[in-house]
Parts: sequence; structure tokens; C-alpha cells
Amino acid sequence: MSLVKVLKIVLAVTLLALPVESLRAVLGDIVFQVEGEARGTAAAVFPHWAHRVRYTCYACHPAIFEMKAGANPVTMDAIAAGQYCGACHDGKTAWGVAFDTCNRCHFAE
Repeated sequence: MSLVKVLKIVLAVTLLALPVESLRAVLGDIVFQVEGEARGTAAAVFPHWAHRVRYTCYACHPAIFEMKAGANPVTMDAIAAGQYCGACHDGKTAWGVAFDTCNRCHFAE
């Protein structure tokens, strides 16, 4: 195993051990505000840097996400249909999006 791969693993494990609040402050996560009838649900937080530890930019950009703030109309219906986050969070590639996994993305500040 290469040194770079080992360092990535060590960094990922270290970051996963930090409280969520620390990750947000350090990593500059992307926050998706909830709109429409779901208003009142906690915003979804996308841990961008944690994904970058494992994947290159081209894994998601521009095929899944445009690289412009506000350009991606991410909704739970779209995710359930396999778009945006749902392209990988399908229960096979990565943990699936279901009622019992809501708090992995939506959590109170």
C-alpha cells in the first residue's frame, strides 16, 4: 500500500472521530437549506472534504453536480430517483437513503 493511501486512511479515520461540529468548522461543508413543504426539517450537510479523501473531483463533477452554488436542485425525490447524492447512496455503493438514515445528513445545529 502506498504512503499516500495510508495517509488518506489515517486522515479519514481521524476526521471521522471528530465531533460533527468540528468537521463543519474545519472542512467548509456544503449546507443544503430545506425549502417548501419540508421547511422545518434540519438542513442537510454535505461533508465535501470527507468525500474528496476517497474520490477525485471528476467522480461527481460535472456529471452529477454542476460546480456552481445553487445550480443543483437537490430534493429528496431526486435523491430517491438516483440523482445527485442518490447516484452513490443507493444502499450498494454507499449507505442508502432511508428514514432510518436521515440523521446522517440532516442534523440539528
